[in-house]
Amino acid sequence: MADKNNGKFLNPTPMIDNLEEGPWPSFIKGFKELAERTKKPMLRGVMDQLEYSYQTKLGYWKGGVVGVRGYGSGIISRYSMISDKIPEATEFHTIRVQPAPGMHYSSKNLRDLCDIWEKHGSGMISMHGQTGNLQFQGIEEKHCQEFFDDINKEGWDLGGAGATVRTGASCVGPARCEQACYDTLETHQQILTHFTDFVHRPELPYKIKFKFSGCPNDCMNSIQRSDIAVIGMWKDNIQIDKPAFKEWMGKHGVNRLVNEVITLCPTKCISLSDDNELEIENRDCVHCMHCLNVMPEVLSPGKERGVTVLIGGKSHLKVGSMLGSMLIPFRKLDTKKDIDEFIELADEMIEWWCDNGLDHERIGETIERVGIYQFLEDVGLEAHIDMVSSPRDNPFFKVAY
Repeated sequence: MADKNNGKFLNPTPMIDNLEEGPWPSFIKGFKELAERTKKPMLRGVMDQLEYSYQTKLGYWKGGVVGVRGYGSGIISRYSMISDKIPEATEFHTIRVQPAPGMHYSSKNLRDLCDIWEKHGSGMISMHGQTGNLQFQGIEEKHCQEFFDDINKEGWDLGGAGATVRTGASCVGPARCEQACYDTLETHQQILTHFTDFVHRPELPYKIKFKFSGCPNDCMNSIQRSDIAVIGMWKDNIQIDKPAFKEWMGKHGVNRLVNEVITLCPTKCISLSDDNELEIENRDCVHCMHCLNVMPEVLSPGKERGVTVLIGGKSHLKVGSMLGSMLIPFRKLDTKKDIDEFIELADEMIEWWCDNGLDHERIGETIERVGIYQFLEDVGLEAHIDMVSSPRDNPFFKVAY
């Protein structure tokens, strides 16, 4: 096919070429560069199939089952429905690989992964997928075992896919962020290690995701994207560094304080005293993090730190998009004992969901159907006023913490 194009490796793709226009980076441009560099027929076939999809306004990928020894998930199969027309795109599977907590990599880690992937697969990598995986996109079934064996020797493991506990995602946490209220990295490691069997073998009603954010900034978007969101929180007063505040005022002035901090506080709990000291009415604070983000050298989370836990967040499915609902307003997560107790609670919740959930139903949807009070009673939690933002409100559509 390439000989018909004046020696060029890729075939003409006039429709998807339009995606290279405009001010934003184009995945088509990157795809072409990779294909021309590696000269892998699979990439040319995928480009041809995508062009054909744009012409016909139909998609032509179908699922199936692909696995490696001992694993029931971690590979998303993609078989072409038009392999007779474009045989080079017959298979284009995706292998999910779990990242390190906080997505910490060394240059050697990344180079080794890229070398192994270019040896066995297409060379395309997505960092990171919606769940948090390293997504190695484009491999034939016959090479999947070889690729897995090679990365497993380097210490990497497959992520979740299907009706499993999915790969966890955590922010950089205390490794680099002064706002972190708990060790997101250790918690992520301990919880996903505990649920390793559930990650690798589909045996749940559907998928369930853990995400770990170190503070209410929620850099992992866990409220929207995870069934069980663990978000760093403090219980006492925001800490104010008074000497740093005076230095900040000398540098930025009262106008910036008023316009960017005091005026923008959603509950108006920040003020400037008559003697030019910063004052915070902490009982009115809703932990929105705005003031701490503007003045990180002045303000920091309180000393009594822990986590808030929300449940039921997800994107569209049976009930539609749902934000996480308040489950635990505050609990400590400092020691291994604290983490072990949280894991026991997570086990209780997942077991309850397995007993009560319908096929293809997320845990938040099961709670919505069965009732929050029944869920709380069955897993041994007490109802709390902080679970709702106002009396008689539905906790699955509002978040208050």
